[in-house]
Amino acid sequence: MSRLVVRHLSQLATPLGSVARTGADQGRIRRIQDAALVVEGEDVAWVGTDEEYVRLHGEAPRQGDVVLDGRGKTALPGFVDPHTHIPWAGYRESEFNERLKGKSYAEIAAAGGGIVSTVDATRRAGLEELTCLTRARLDRMLLHGTTFCEAKTGYGLDLPTERKQLAALKAAADGHPVGVVATALPGHEVPLERRGSEALKARYVAECCDEILPALAADGARFVDVFCEHGVFGLEESRRILEAGKACGLLPRLHADELTPLGGARLAAEVGALSADHLLFAQPDGIHAMAKAGVVATLLPGTSVFLRMNRYAPAREMVAAGVAIALGTDCNPGSSYTESLPAVAFFATIGMGLTIEETLTAMTLNAAASVGEAARRGSLEPGKAADVVLVDGRSLEHLVYHYGVNPVTDVVAGGRLVVSGARPVIA
Repeated sequence: MSRLVVRHLSQLATPLGSVARTGADQGRIRRIQDAALVVEGEDVAWVGTDEEYVRLHGEAPRQGDVVLDGRGKTALPGFVDPHTHIPWAGYRESEFNERLKGKSYAEIAAAGGGIVSTVDATRRAGLEELTCLTRARLDRMLLHGTTFCEAKTGYGLDLPTERKQLAALKAAADGHPVGVVATALPGHEVPLERRGSEALKARYVAECCDEILPALAADGARFVDVFCEHGVFGLEESRRILEAGKACGLLPRLHADELTPLGGARLAAEVGALSADHLLFAQPDGIHAMAKAGVVATLLPGTSVFLRMNRYAPAREMVAAGVAIALGTDCNPGSSYTESLPAVAFFATIGMGLTIEETLTAMTLNAAASVGEAARRGSLEPGKAADVVLVDGRSLEHLVYHYGVNPVTDVVAGGRLVVSGARPVIA
């Protein structure tokens, strides 16, 4: 079997284990100075110091080995992005400027902008266009170190377009180095044609439960999500959508307590969600319920920055309560247009107060747990997937210390070198 060997690394840093880390354990990682790493096939085969590598394997490479020089670099597990909305058409840069001039997200939405404008563009886009747009976002994710991501529908809000989004996502991911798992999110917003009365809204909730979710489950979605928020879907509407998804075999996750303290964190615990996301207004009772139920808190600090909210999720309180923290980009056209988890890592440390060790765990092992992949991904240990990121710098700290640049120089995904010298490797 062919091997890929990384030698002379300044440092290798990784969390350990196959489940989400909580409390003080989230900040406990393994660091190896002057490290080496061996990949066989699609798996990590060996991790240790370079001196140990020479003692075990000799100085000369085997015939067929691919050897990477890790001098001046740090090896990390491939990043996992557990919250994205990447299959969309239509950009909203004008809204960004309107917010800078003082308009709120709600005011923009009331004027016909926001999610509904993206819904209109996505409905009008053809499958090929939507696939190309989605693939380009996966390409940028890869260059920034993401080797696995979750991606949602939710810009269709009708059966044909929701299915088109999922089809575009599957086509874009086919053969791509970034692994993708799909989430059904018809409960992202109430479409314009279902507004104006509670009866119309109830018809849309029923359509989500009875038609859209079963179809998306049959088409290969793994999760069901809902935007549980005042003015969108209330607690009982959200519960109904999540339970309907569960009945189709979908695993629940939800947008919770992003704009108001509605109680989405507690709902996540009650329905057995893998993850509750955003959580800027999560209350202590909801946080403790999540900890007891083992719900991962997927935090999205880039959204706080992008929307100028002057507020972040209470990450330190969550760590103290024993909630596992994951980090995602929330990549979308309206509230967080970025594919860069390193940028999110900077916001997580500076804005939310996570340590660099907690941040690494949050964007690797705990992020993998958020999407049900921790047994396979999220750490550099023998037997786990050979998803490896090399960043420029002699220690983990350089991931966020040198901010405003892309620190990723090389990426190995599934045992294959797919980014070298910050450029994609053409197969």
